[in-house]
Amino acid sequence: MNAVSMEAGLLLAGILFLLGMISVMIRRNIIFMLISVEIMLNAAGLAFIVAGSRWVQPDGQIMFIFILTMAAAEVSVGLALILQIYHQLKTLNSDTANFMKG
Repeated sequence: MNAVSMEAGLLLAGILFLLGMISVMIRRNIIFMLISVEIMLNAAGLAFIVAGSRWVQPDGQIMFIFILTMAAAEVSVGLALILQIYHQLKTLNSDTANFMKG
């Protein structure tokens, strides 16, 4: 079995995190921003898995399970907020939601 090197795994995690961060900053649709945050969380989980496999410890997998549960909670709260914003403003543009007062 060919093992992936730690440098390659961390490079992939860094690229995924950077793509997610750039997408959060560029996109204005709230759903795409939520998806980008999920990509960033998965990149962090990948970094934990790679580091855990490097030192042959289960800690990376435990942290990945914690990240997955946190991401599930974040998605449920995020989608509820998105539904409320869409119900009130009839748009998912984050710039429109920024001008909401009171």
